Amino acid sequence: MNKALIGIDKSGSYRVYLAVTTSLAEEARRIHDATPLATAALGRVLTGAGMMGLMLKNDGDRLTVQFKGDGPAGEVLACADGSGRVKGYISNPDVDLPKRPDGKLNVGGALGAGTLTVIKDLGLKEPYVGRIDLVSGEIAEDLTAYFFVSEQQSSSVALGVRIAVDRTVAASGGLIIQMLPGGDPQAIDALESMLAQMRPVSTLVEEAQKQSAGKSAEGLLADLLNTIFGGMPEEFQVEPLEYRDLSWHCGCSMERMERALLSIGKKDLTEIWEEDGKAELVCQFCLSRYQFDKEHLERLLSEAGE
Repeated sequence: MNKALIGIDKSGSYRVYLAVTTSLAEEARRIHDATPLATAALGRVLTGAGMMGLMLKNDGDRLTVQFKGDGPAGEVLACADGSGRVKGYISNPDVDLPKRPDGKLNVGGALGAGTLTVIKDLGLKEPYVGRIDLVSGEIAEDLTAYFFVSEQQSSSVALGVRIAVDRTVAASGGLIIQMLPGGDPQAIDALESMLAQMRPVSTLVEEAQKQSAGKSAEGLLADLLNTIFGGMPEEFQVEPLEYRDLSWHCGCSMERMERALLSIGKKDLTEIWEEDGKAELVCQFCLSRYQFDKEHLERLLSEAGE
């Protein structure tokens, strides 16, 4: 199940993005044959990027969220667009570390020290690029810091991935709360109190999936919304505005791989043609393999510039 809810509280003080991404995280785990730790890291980044993509104004707008650290996970990257399509990868899907003292997967340790970079392609001359140092490597805390530092947006981000005994994804989801201009200061107090008591998102999603069995995705999200915000004062209750789909979508193709080969230049392409007589490119997102035999390379050479 991959679905997101966008809502706003009755007082107009804050906006909510709430997502269930269990199927999305499981698809990524299956494609990359990832360890539980790698799945947790990648699933969180995919969920965060997916919700951030829904904040873009146009379906064709795109963003890239890159976590790059000196830990054994290396890089975790996700791309999303305004229509809810998401893809991503982790450079070391085999990463494995002992759990933290609290029993949780050590995503922060897997990433280590490094940077979070967000690139937004909004169809302008130059893309917007925001970059901060990682706060903890736990993804949600880093995205919260990014919104505050790079976008001057007071936000709270919660992300979670629950791994089952058989190493598949049992539950995955996320929550982003963003304060709106002119909001009631009392809404901040109410939210801080609620967040201090809120259980992990992965736990809430897993429970909602069990309790809402047979319901639509919209029904599950509505139940989850009530579980999280139901205790808020009446004037700060959240009302859904719209439901949006989130989906894994790579978009790689032979044509794109041809362009990638052409981009290396005629000299290097000629060298591959003469010395190897073939080439293979692998999509880093979906791991699809594209084969180029000598005839195919020769045809590309005829199209290549100097």
